[in-house]
Amino acid sequence: MVDLPTQVTRSTPCKVEDEMPETPFPVMLFAAGFGTRMGALTKDTPKPMVKVAGRPMIDHALGLIETAQTGRVVANLHYKPDALRSHLEGRNVTCILETPDILDTGGGLRNALPTLGATTVITMNSDAFWAGPNPLPLLMAAWQPEVMDALLMCVPSDRAVGRNGPDDFAADPAGRLQRGSGLVYGGLQIIKTDLMSQMPPGAFSLNRLWDVMLRQDRLFGTSYPGHWCDVGHPEGITLAEDLLAGRHV
Repeated sequence: MVDLPTQVTRSTPCKVEDEMPETPFPVMLFAAGFGTRMGALTKDTPKPMVKVAGRPMIDHALGLIETAQTGRVVANLHYKPDALRSHLEGRNVTCILETPDILDTGGGLRNALPTLGATTVITMNSDAFWAGPNPLPLLMAAWQPEVMDALLMCVPSDRAVGRNGPDDFAADPAGRLQRGSGLVYGGLQIIKTDLMSQMPPGAFSLNRLWDVMLRQDRLFGTSYPGHWCDVGHPEGITLAEDLLAGRHV
């Protein structure tokens, strides 16, 4: 049994509904970050509520989730949570407020496991934009639990629009990942969570979990066939809007 830091979190359903059977993969939607690099845009607004092409970023992510027909959706909130919680009310999303401290990606996922109700889950960033097929069905179709502990949706670096900084991974012909160049992590994955018990209490990055999987040759990637943009700074909004409008080439 995973030891969860229950003292830091309150769970609040954005929509109360009857229990229903789950499809295989519930989704953890990361929405707690401060959005510091967005500057004045996030002074009074949580980053997932910043608009791209006339819609809050989180709505673009939820549109992909709804089309893919995944299981339940859980969003973690921390920075200016009231606006997000109000926006998500009436949607099929359960909100978890991380307080008093933000828990990073790994700690946030571990904290949400009782609400997610599964040990294998999808995690998804709310600030990534995809031009091409919905990446969620592609990811689920490529999942092979007998050999994988995590499967990351990766983007070839020449199709990562506006990417600054080094690449994340290289892959062998079977898709087995190692740290290197050629691929950028797209902020979307299927991951088993049983290794969470090996992680320190409190906040930690999912990179620490990946490092364990890398040593065991259990971290895999699949390549996205379209283009991708991460809105990590104000200029990324225009890049994402051009991407969605087909003006990325």
